[in-house]
Amino acid sequence: MKAYIFANGVFPTPDRPLNIQESDLVIAADGGSQHCQFLGIQPGILIGDLDSTDPELVEKWRKEGVEIIQHPEDKDQTDLELALMLAQDRGARKIVVHGAVGGRLDMTYGNLSLLAHPLLKTPTTLVNGAEEVHLLHAGEMLTLVGEPGELISLLPIQPGNSNVSTRGLKYTLKNEPLEFGFSRGISNQLIGKRATVHLESGLLAVIHTRTSPQEET
Repeated sequence: MKAYIFANGVFPTPDRPLNIQESDLVIAADGGSQHCQFLGIQPGILIGDLDSTDPELVEKWRKEGVEIIQHPEDKDQTDLELALMLAQDRGARKIVVHGAVGGRLDMTYGNLSLLAHPLLKTPTTLVNGAEEVHLLHAGEMLTLVGEPGELISLLPIQPGNSNVSTRGLKYTLKNEPLEFGFSRGISNQLIGKRATVHLESGLLAVIHTRTSPQEET
C-alpha cells in the first residue's frame, strides 16, 4: 500500500498523473484538505488540530465515512509529522507527500527535515510540482529515472561528510565526500534516462527537478 499525504503548503498544479489507486491510503494533514477538495479527492483520513480546515467540510467528511483524528492545538508535532507517523503505522510501504513546500519558510524547512525523522523508516518522497526530494541514509542506493539534462542535486543534511558514489550523472562521484555547508552537490545532471546514487556514509537529500511529466510509481 502506498500512502499519499496532502499537507498545507503551496500546491502547484500537478504536471503528471497522481495515479492514486483504491487500495492506497490518502491522508489530509489538516489544511491539506483544501488540496484534496481542489483535486476532487476524498481522503480516507483527516488528521491534525483542524484549525485550518472548514468545520463544515469536517462534518461532511465525517458523515461520508472519512476517519477524523483530531489533536489539540497545543501539541509538539506538526500536522504533517502526525500524518507521516500515522501512514507508517497503517502499513504504508511508500509515502508520497504533496504540499509540504512553500508558504512559511520555517514550515518548509521543518517539513523537509521530517524526512530525517529517526522513527520514519518508510521510504518517503516530497513532491513539489516538477521537483522531488528523497533522503538517503548510509548504505542506501536510489535509482533515478528521468530525461537527459534533468537536474539532480545532492545535499548533505548533517554536519560532517557524506561519501557518495554515482552512475549516470554528468559529474561522477566515486565514494567522494560532500561536506555539509558547501554547495558542491548542486545542479548535477542526468546524462541518460537512469542514474543511481549510493551513499556510503552520512545523510543525503537528493532533489530531482524534472523537465517532463512522468507518472508516479
